[in-house]
Amino acid sequence: MKSHTEYHWFETKKKRDYVNITDKVEAALHKSGIAEGLALVSAMHITAGVYINDDEPGIIGDIDEWLGKLAPEGPDYRHHRTGEVNGDSHLKNLLIGHEVIIPVTEGRLDFGPWQQVFYAEFDGRRRKRLIIKIIGE
Repeated sequence: MKSHTEYHWFETKKKRDYVNITDKVEAALHKSGIAEGLALVSAMHITAGVYINDDEPGIIGDIDEWLGKLAPEGPDYRHHRTGEVNGDSHLKNLLIGHEVIIPVTEGRLDFGPWQQVFYAEFDGRRRKRLIIKIIGE
């Protein structure tokens, strides 16, 4: 079995942002030379996430609004007693998740219709890392 690993860095201008990274994952897969296997994409920070969905502005807005309702910004987080003020960002990470696994078939990401990979930033304006790991034959 072969493997290929890449790291990508993000520093968004906004506190919350949703970045389509499908092209980065496809490029990593192409470099790997792997035809059959799995692609793991994982945010390497506790206030960011990775998810798969449609790249349509309405759904992205709906996701952001949904996360804001379930984990609103505000002062009422125990985590803020540590001096941090990003308790909501930690919870948004739990809701979205920090990684996805994508099947690789015949050298391509084996997506369903409209599926794209996104990096989700919940506490931006600072540098964070993401890993793409492709394994297979």
